[in-house]
Amino acid sequence: MTTNHYPCTACGAKLEFAPGQHALQCPYCGAQNAIAVADVAEQETAVAELDYQAYLAKAAGNEPQIERQTVKCPGCGAASQLPANTTADRCPFCAVPLIASNAYAQRTIQPKAVAPFEIKENQARASFKDWIHGLWFAPNALKQAYRAASGLKGIYLPYWTYDAHTDTPYRGERGDYYYVSETYTDNGVTKTRQVRRTRWSSAAGEVSVGFDDVTVPATQSLPTQYLHGLQPWRLDKLQPYREDFLTGFTVEAYQLGLQPGFAEAQGLMEPTIREAIRRDIGGDEQRIHNMSPHYYDITFKHILLPIWLSSYQYGGKTWRFVVNGQTGEVQGERPWSAWKIAGAILLALLLLFVVIYLSGE
Repeated sequence: MTTNHYPCTACGAKLEFAPGQHALQCPYCGAQNAIAVADVAEQETAVAELDYQAYLAKAAGNEPQIERQTVKCPGCGAASQLPANTTADRCPFCAVPLIASNAYAQRTIQPKAVAPFEIKENQARASFKDWIHGLWFAPNALKQAYRAASGLKGIYLPYWTYDAHTDTPYRGERGDYYYVSETYTDNGVTKTRQVRRTRWSSAAGEVSVGFDDVTVPATQSLPTQYLHGLQPWRLDKLQPYREDFLTGFTVEAYQLGLQPGFAEAQGLMEPTIREAIRRDIGGDEQRIHNMSPHYYDITFKHILLPIWLSSYQYGGKTWRFVVNGQTGEVQGERPWSAWKIAGAILLALLLLFVVIYLSGE
């Protein structure tokens, strides 16, 4: 399989994409080659919404996973294999960037847009350090004793974005507060107080909610909760897919298909639909007994988003973390201090006791 390469016009070394520069840069002499700016037509094509049902009819998005591919390095000439579901990486012998240009040939859905890295590796490392120092309930020794990995790995991860309109019939109950007078005895003295009650009544109706660019990670390489925690993404910065942006980084192909990806998106949409139903019911409290969302006018995009990935050592264990390559947001695994958590619980109980005591007085 062939792989593209981008030689430096000054020294002949292989160029790599420079985060935040919109250019390819030589890692040795610093020379840069600007990446051509997309015209209006290219930009519109890159972010165009695709018809979900039409692609499902082709069984698109559910093709077999991309197997390990053998590519020839343009730097040292060695033949090496890219990992499964990987379309770009580095040569294991000389670290020259490798991009399998026809890796997507077997797939109906190919990425049309990519969000280039904006955060440099040193900026991502600084964001991670700030994250470590800002962790609540972390062991005191963590800030001094953690040891970060020597380098961060830049990865473009596959994502689906979904747009949809929804109509949701529902049945539930509306709760309205009202107050009644209640007499009680306190130290032999009869007193009166107002006690809140809730009057419940049946409620039914239908709400309509629209969704735009609900993002779903299409990878199984990292825990989903950390990837969701990296949001929001700056999707207004999407560029037409070009291999120039990928040079020097690892690129994953999607492992989660189009249809199961939409099932994940529905789970992300549900809280918004529930909130719309609660507003529609009104009152002071709401109960939702059942709801039946209907999804229509579903469209999608397949895009690549930038992530810095690494790990750190603490307490004899390895803890992974990820950094949003656009914003510097950090998510990851972390240790907890049982002593700090226990102390916080005891303090909360003490404050509750003081409040109850003062109320009684």
